[in-house]
Amino acid sequence: MANMKAVRIHNYGGPGELRFEDAPRPHPAADEVLIRVHAAAVNPVYWKIREGLLTDRLSYSLPIIPGWDVSCDIE
Repeated sequence: MANMKAVRIHNYGGPGELRFEDAPRPHPAADEVLIRVHAAAVNPVYWKIREGLLTDRLSYSLPIIPGWDVSCDIE
């Protein structure tokens, strides 16, 4: 499968840690769906994640793709 484009965070820090790059296309599990994003919201929680301020409240590992509030189609 082809790669996709995404903004990803690989390290905690400031806005310079956001990278627009190729990322592997996800493979959904049996209880998940694959979506094609048309638009994503910019939410204040993302800068807190980027700076590492929510590691004790949210479960995730880097690299992470912010943008969970989306307009999309199910693939």
